[in-house]
Amino acid sequence: QVQVVESGGGLVQAGGSLRLSCVASGRTFSTSAMAWFRQAPGKEREFVAVITASGRGQYYQDSMKGRLTISRDNAKNTVYLQMNSLKPEDTAVYYCAAGPQTAFYEGDYTRAEKYRNWGQGTQVTVSS
Repeated sequence: QVQVVESGGGLVQAGGSLRLSCVASGRTFSTSAMAWFRQAPGKEREFVAVITASGRGQYYQDSMKGRLTISRDNAKNTVYLQMNSLKPEDTAVYYCAAGPQTAFYEGDYTRAEKYRNWGQGTQVTVSS
């Protein structure tokens, strides 16, 4: 259905910023919630941010809320994650994920298993 490809990762010093991009293809993009997850070495994959299909709902991991902005541009089939004030603990592979908006129970977007389509990830490394 929806295919996603991430980009924008790289090496940045602590306190710096990155903007991740996720380009999606497929006719169901406009009805898909689009999310970002991350996974650090030896740790479980964790929720970072999500934007609803309409674009009107934007939700963030509590610990990163003040440092993140997620947005989508339906004309370009692209979602973005602006990351500011990065910390070494943010080092991880960041994944873009897509799931049908109607598949989310009680508006819970934090469960990785709810998303059917995943990108290959983009590496974010934050140095001290």
